[in-house]
Amino acid sequence: MTLNTEKLAQEIKSRFDHATQKKLLKEKYQSKMTFAYGGGMWCAGAELLTLLQACPTEDAVIVDLYDTPVKVNVVELQHLAHDRWQEQLTAWMIELETLSKNR
Repeated sequence: MTLNTEKLAQEIKSRFDHATQKKLLKEKYQSKMTFAYGGGMWCAGAELLTLLQACPTEDAVIVDLYDTPVKVNVVELQHLAHDRWQEQLTAWMIELETLSKNR
């Protein structure tokens, strides 16, 4: 009976460790989504890309992460944000797959 309890405890610890590592990976890659452009700080992601897609002109004034209005070239910022977002999501996915295989 003790062997089963120890095995169960080890399984629970393993799942907890995996969940913790997964959360840490998310935080790591979320922080890498932040970048500077045009005097403002931006977070690459769906929200920024959607906002930029909705801008009808090439230049626009939008609010950055620190609630500062910044005039930006929409096309340029959209390209930078999309590249950063995909780069970090891909790296995150690869590291998560490696973590899951090692589990």
